[in-house]
Amino acid sequence: MNSIHQRLGLGLVGLLIITGLVLAQISFWLLDQGLRRYWQTHLHHEAETLLAAIVRGANGVELDQQRLSASYKRPFSGAYFVIVLPEQQWRSRSSWDYNLPLPTGTGLQTDLIDGPEREELLVYRADFRRYGKNIQIITAQDYTPILQSFHRWQWISAGIGMLALILLVLVQRYLVKRALLPLEKVREQIAQLQQGQRSLLDQPLLDELKPLVEQINHLLHHTEDTLSRSRNALGNLGHALKTPLAILFSLANRHELNAHPELRDQFRQQLQSMQERISRELGRARLAGEALPGAYFECAKELPDLCSTLQQIHRRDLQLEWQADASLRLPWDREDILELLGNLLDNACKWAQHNVSMQIVLEQNNYRITIDDDGPGIAPELREQVLNRGARLDEQIQGHGLGLGIVRDIVEHCRGELLLEASPLGGLRVLIHLPLNRL
Repeated sequence: MNSIHQRLGLGLVGLLIITGLVLAQISFWLLDQGLRRYWQTHLHHEAETLLAAIVRGANGVELDQQRLSASYKRPFSGAYFVIVLPEQQWRSRSSWDYNLPLPTGTGLQTDLIDGPEREELLVYRADFRRYGKNIQIITAQDYTPILQSFHRWQWISAGIGMLALILLVLVQRYLVKRALLPLEKVREQIAQLQQGQRSLLDQPLLDELKPLVEQINHLLHHTEDTLSRSRNALGNLGHALKTPLAILFSLANRHELNAHPELRDQFRQQLQSMQERISRELGRARLAGEALPGAYFECAKELPDLCSTLQQIHRRDLQLEWQADASLRLPWDREDILELLGNLLDNACKWAQHNVSMQIVLEQNNYRITIDDDGPGIAPELREQVLNRGARLDEQIQGHGLGLGIVRDIVEHCRGELLLEASPLGGLRVLIHLPLNRL
């Protein structure tokens, strides 16, 4: 759920930033265009006022200084003009020694023009005809204060936008978390389902999730029913074959076959292979487990009884010790782990002279199970051989030789690793790594 929060949060933040920038740029552009239209009207009126100030005098056409605004007389006031006649031109005293560029077209100029004292000027040109003369009047106004106001407002808007963005993100996180709360409850129920604490998901209060939960529950019912029928069919087949196999074993031991020892031995070997294959497949079917996992293996709860039982079966003077954290729990089916540890400890007790020890620890990425004994051990070149189902190095030791094969099947089912090494006690060490992440 945290990843969903992050993705939604980043998506919302990115969308708000882009939308805010676009809206801010559009707003400032519209405001700028509105102000330029206002100044265009103002500059046109100024041009008409200047046209009215052009009068006929004793020396011909003159510019009446009395009719000029005071801003045109104050140096660098921000208001400037140039009047161009065919034989002469006038410019405002406010421009001082600055020559205002003459635009080529009429109307408000699109681009700002650099003015005196680092000013940026809006320039307007109007063409008139008076006293039989073509007159060009260029008026200009300093636009720098407005640009500075724009910049200030941009910073203020950015600050307000950031505060609004933070507020919206907080509100969004709250709303998304509240909206995803039913999904979080479903996730917790699925985790409980995986841990064997429930068999079905509860119906959610949110109507949008009900079809999903109903479909998951239907799938659980279907999977459990399918696996149950498959296991029952395979179990029935195994039990049905036990009686014919027993009869065939009996026939293989009859005196009539003693005259053909090779045929008898081959017959027994094939029957033994069939029996082992049936036992192996039945074990695999059981390892498939229920569609829903059973109770997990609690080390502090299960190990004392298991070790006590094995010590009673074998010699009472045998020292069987175990070490595991009291709160340690192996996240696999209890029956599987009991069979795994039971087979390993049973083999260790058969071969040990005095001591058997087991340690279960949680490492960074896996659970490590170590079982040591002080028995004769196994030569390195024979260790892979004994992992095969039915392989036995000593026919005098009671058993069918299936223990380590079953152990290997369980370890493979748990996606773990099984190793045989030399034990510090002098015998064999069985080392098992089971992954912390079961997926």
